[in-house]
Amino acid sequence: MSDGTRLNKYLASCGVGSRRTCDALVQEGHVEINGQPCMNPAHRVEPGDFVRVDGKRAVAKDNNVIMMHKPRGLVCTKRDELGRNTIYELLPGNMQHLHHVGRLDRESEGLLVMTNDGTLSQSLIHPSKNVEKEYIVTANQTVSDDHLDLFLTGLCTEDGKLKATEVERLSPRRIRIVLITGHKRQIRMMFKTVGYTVQRLVRIRIGSFELNDIPPGKWRPISEEEIELLKTNPDTKKRIKARRKPRSKEAKEAGRRPARKVTQNAAKKAAKKGPRRPPAGLAKKQPRKRKY
Repeated sequence: MSDGTRLNKYLASCGVGSRRTCDALVQEGHVEINGQPCMNPAHRVEPGDFVRVDGKRAVAKDNNVIMMHKPRGLVCTKRDELGRNTIYELLPGNMQHLHHVGRLDRESEGLLVMTNDGTLSQSLIHPSKNVEKEYIVTANQTVSDDHLDLFLTGLCTEDGKLKATEVERLSPRRIRIVLITGHKRQIRMMFKTVGYTVQRLVRIRIGSFELNDIPPGKWRPISEEEIELLKTNPDTKKRIKARRKPRSKEAKEAGRRPARKVTQNAAKKAAKKGPRRPPAGLAKKQPRKRKY
């Protein structure tokens, strides 16, 4: 077999578009190799081959990988037919060739990886790779335990059966959800199916790589060590530790515990005993206000 690069992969590395887009361009006759039309996306491009797309030379760019803290209000596309603002408005000209790995819809926010490395993209989004994506979801009302169980066992929606890999309650309305599959608007659809509206959705982790304190709307390059973190899920011990001391601002906000439930009998006993007195020399602490 030739050692060259598949044509669709080569074109994607040149920033022409996704592999699917490149397949269509090749099959529609927009591509020439060494002056001859080529309509086979699997054709191997050898070193020294001269590739043109619609008459313009396509030259492979160096692989770049960046992470972005996507804010609300932007769509993940280069050109929006409705004229909405896109994530590419946040990037300089020399980064416009990067493609987003998976999507976050317009109202969602958080960790977004962008690259022109098609192999890396496939390794992060294909279900067979089992790469986890973790989200903090805030619903419009308290989510029942029965519905959380349904998220794990699977919900039959208009888009088919959808399920989560992990579900953890952080407060009455705030839920931590881990997915491996990534159907379009999956989390919003799951909540909608059982009668809730998602008020906020933040992706805080891909693999073992967590959203750090980079502010919304900003981006930075990812190192080789961090790329390896993207590809591998955290082990159980690290995950438990991360729950106790979440590193990202979003995870810290989501990790607040709900107020402890007080039973009716416990309330009666407390009323008989009267108010608790603090030890001598210590001021009485004011109850902490909790936000959900």
